Amino acid sequence: MQISMTINGTDITEEIEPRVLLVHFIRDQLRLTGTHWGCDTSNCGTCVVLMDGRPVKSCTVLAAMADGHSITTVEGLATGATLDPVQQGFMEEHGLQCGFCTPGMMLTARALLDHNPHPDDGEIREAISGQMCRCTGYATIVRSVQWAAAHPAGQDRMDEMEENAGEEVTA
Repeated sequence: MQISMTINGTDITEEIEPRVLLVHFIRDQLRLTGTHWGCDTSNCGTCVVLMDGRPVKSCTVLAAMADGHSITTVEGLATGATLDPVQQGFMEEHGLQCGFCTPGMMLTARALLDHNPHPDDGEIREAISGQMCRCTGYATIVRSVQWAAAHPAGQDRMDEMEENAGEEVTA
């Protein structure tokens, strides 16, 4: 069957088998491997993508169900060389260790911040409660989302980098 959707701002039309899961369509057919595939039971949340701005576990959605929708993967968060504040927050606050859960966590965080720009710790923890991280203990993930909420434009780091770009480096 033929499906059409927008992936990371690009309109695509592809032929698929009706039984193909969205996670496999994204990874195998489109070669966007930032979306991870973990448990195959919808428990871990590593496969989270945004469908029309809402987090969905792509291992439980058929690609055909995404026909006509807008999908955002982790590859679609950055704008050119400018990181999304969520990506920057994960870097600044060390919100990842092994990185396996990170793409899904970032997309869930982006959806949360789009809906609630100033969440408290409890709201952040509730938003990410459908995802498992086996490395961080979640504290650094929560701090990463807090950082992104405090820096919605993501400009602070870019301003700092521009200020330092003209400085002479001495050893």
